[in-house]
Amino acid sequence: MNIFSHILTTDVIVKSVLLVLLFFSLISWAIILYKLHYLSKARRQDKEFLDIFWESKRLDYVYTAAEGFDYSPIASMFNATYRELLSIKKKSGEAGRYGDIDGGSRERNGDNLAYVERALKKSQLSSIAKLEVSLPFLATVGSTAPFIGLFGTVWGIMMSFESIQAAGTAGLAVVAPGIADSLIATAAGLFAAIPAVIAYNYYSNKVRLMVNEMADFTYEFMTIIDRQIL
Repeated sequence: MNIFSHILTTDVIVKSVLLVLLFFSLISWAIILYKLHYLSKARRQDKEFLDIFWESKRLDYVYTAAEGFDYSPIASMFNATYRELLSIKKKSGEAGRYGDIDGGSRERNGDNLAYVERALKKSQLSSIAKLEVSLPFLATVGSTAPFIGLFGTVWGIMMSFESIQAAGTAGLAVVAPGIADSLIATAAGLFAAIPAVIAYNYYSNKVRLMVNEMADFTYEFMTIIDRQIL
């Protein structure tokens, strides 16, 4: 209650700073909770999909199973690549069902391989963008919130000196309340920034690990396509 009383006694500028920091903090915590759910589910589904992919010898079965992995970026990459493969097979007019890895023509086609690789890379970039969404906001809050709070503090101290000048005395009773009120802005800035920085570093590391797994899958899948399909 003492903190709230200090907040109520601050001027309009400091109150505005506190409102901005409160907004940043609320949005940051919403992002933190959302990313915790999204990245955890995406990583779990990646592992489950990769188990299905390496255990199966039929791409059509993997494609059907991948439809249920909505959060998995690797499954999304596979789906985009498989659809491109189907398009190539349809255009080439090859007969037979494209289910077995060793089915169809084994003729190497550099253009077709380039199309498939482009589809895979495009899907990979799209998946990375989804994983990284909202992370820049956490970085922005972590880097700017302390300075916004510091601005509120500096402004509050300036107003305290104005009060000293108006009162014509520099006693502690005149200076202390204004300084105490203004320091709340610095505390609010740190309160908003610290969780955002911790979450940004934690989620960035998780995204980096998932991106490495996506790169490994890209290499392995393109090797399979090059050797056994196109």
